Amino acid sequence: MEPILLIVFLPLLAAIIGGLGNRALGNVPVKLLTTGALFAACALSWPIFLSFVGGHAVPQVVPVLHWVQSGSLAFEWALRVDTLTAVMLVVVTTVSALVHLYSWGYMAEDPDQPRFFAYLSLFTFAMLMLVTADNLVQMFFGWEGVGLASYLLIGFWFKKPSANAAAIKAFVVNRVGDLGFMLGIFGTYLVFNTVSIPEILVRAPSMAGSTIGFLGMQWDTMTILCILLFIGAMGKSAQLGLHTWLPDAMEGPTPVSALIHAATMVTAGVFMVCRLSPMFEVSPVAMGVVTAVGAATLFFAATIGTTQWDIKRVIAYSTCSQLGYMFVAAGVGAPGAAMFHLFTHAFFKALLFLGAGSVIHAMHHEQDMRYYGGLRKHIPLTFWAMTIGTLAITGVGVVGVFGFAGFYSKDAVLEAAFGAHTGIGTFGFWMGLFAALLTSFYSWRLVFLTFFGKPRWDQSEHIQHSMHDDHHGHHAEHDDGTAGYHPHESPLSMLIPLGTLSLGAVIAGFLFHHEFISAGTGHFWQGSVAFSEELVHHMHAVPTWVKWAPFGVMITGLAAAWYAYIRNPGLPAKVVAAIKPIHTFVYNKWYFDELYNLIFVRPAFWLGDKFWKIGDIAIIDRFGPNGSAWAVLQGSRIAARLQTGYLYSYALVMLLGLTAAISWVLVH
Repeated sequence: MEPILLIVFLPLLAAIIGGLGNRALGNVPVKLLTTGALFAACALSWPIFLSFVGGHAVPQVVPVLHWVQSGSLAFEWALRVDTLTAVMLVVVTTVSALVHLYSWGYMAEDPDQPRFFAYLSLFTFAMLMLVTADNLVQMFFGWEGVGLASYLLIGFWFKKPSANAAAIKAFVVNRVGDLGFMLGIFGTYLVFNTVSIPEILVRAPSMAGSTIGFLGMQWDTMTILCILLFIGAMGKSAQLGLHTWLPDAMEGPTPVSALIHAATMVTAGVFMVCRLSPMFEVSPVAMGVVTAVGAATLFFAATIGTTQWDIKRVIAYSTCSQLGYMFVAAGVGAPGAAMFHLFTHAFFKALLFLGAGSVIHAMHHEQDMRYYGGLRKHIPLTFWAMTIGTLAITGVGVVGVFGFAGFYSKDAVLEAAFGAHTGIGTFGFWMGLFAALLTSFYSWRLVFLTFFGKPRWDQSEHIQHSMHDDHHGHHAEHDDGTAGYHPHESPLSMLIPLGTLSLGAVIAGFLFHHEFISAGTGHFWQGSVAFSEELVHHMHAVPTWVKWAPFGVMITGLAAAWYAYIRNPGLPAKVVAAIKPIHTFVYNKWYFDELYNLIFVRPAFWLGDKFWKIGDIAIIDRFGPNGSAWAVLQGSRIAARLQTGYLYSYALVMLLGLTAAISWVLVH
């Protein structure tokens, strides 16, 4: 059997057995089954990826079954394995396997563990279907599959109203993006008369300059198709305008955050744009839109990350910002750099999310960083893991020597934006550079507030309440103002994934940057993305100050965070007071939720209320079921009056009827 078949279908098999067996099988068998399936898929994925790195593999398509035949529309369910797929296979299976293992400890006290692990495996299967798709319909199948699974996972704790609201929000916002994606698929089939991705990419250049009718006007064919497809990517990858679901998705368990927001669902949009990069290359306008939206998103999300107190929300907005970097790279014609940042981001962002989960686990599910402080002495392994993740996301490294994962990939994105020598590329570069400054600031702010300074646990009502019902037995008397509470390090099942991801965050960029973005990279990609050697040379030929600028802003952000939260802890409050209107605006997420509530949600509820009360109750019910019931009732009352039960009454009626019949016959 082909390894790719096992990689894709083992998680599905585990999800089906674990989900249907549920409590009948028990917690441990379901966890063993799902976790084992994912580690097996991961073990099979890495040799495929390394074979492409070594230049020994060639792209292949593995047919599964004949799927659809309807007129001229015909395609198989087939699994495509090329360099782009190989990258996604190791990202998805590695992070998912580690999240499964991590969840053994994090979800140990949850009564619905079999359902949770089945959902995780189902999510992984849907993402694997997406990245192995050989046609657009198959990609859409996986696309909607991760949407469904994310709804189930975000709302896993369905007894919490906030979790239900977050799940519905994620589902609805993604449906908006999916409408654009569907229109893009329909239009692509209309133009190319096929949904086969290889055929579309081969024929895309021939459509340059052609037009197509849409909304009553003529548009450049590839521009309108690519923008519609990109709207789908905006929803899945939480780009500005369709981003509002991402922070609220933190209502799900922390392992869900790591899986959805580090390696799978949110990267689906980036993958789709990179997979279809030959299409986008035909339309400079569409490429400009991708770059502009990515640049705006990375700046917007980074500003919000500097003001949030919830540890998971800070990392969530960081994800949103990092996805913006990927779209900037894809938009300037460097999908290889976009995929490189996606690859490294999976390691350090999953590390940060799972590290945050370890902190939350230690602090009895308190997520407000204002009630942390001084934790590095109590949870040292988590501290070092989070520090490594922060070193990676902020891009710590020395040019030409060594750097953490983000040093290579984020710098490559900025160099590609500058080296594109376009106005929109330059805009993306400067926005990315400023966002890198903010990223360094809010990332180190998180570390300093959480692990340094004096403990502030006694100020948390949540922790004080938990101390009276401590399931872990970590009470002790201290002289540091901790009121007898002792944060505890996470179990081994949570620490092993942290250690593994830490290793990836340290060496992933150093080991693989040559294959992803160096000269001769076209041999590595083998045409699976449109990454020109010319742009690669421009990236390496940028001025020296461009190469050192990210290092400079990283140091500046680190110094600012250290001074504000270690050296002079009273400074942030003074700055907030001095710029209160700006801080309020940014802290409230630029009021996007309030704006959408005003122009979309409230009018929709008002319209729905009117349709219900006027259309449904006053018209349909009144003249439909209620009206017919009233007519039957009145008719039955009249009929009842005729049924007197007296013989002479019936004889009179018969006589009148007989007289009427004879009269009618005589007249006619």
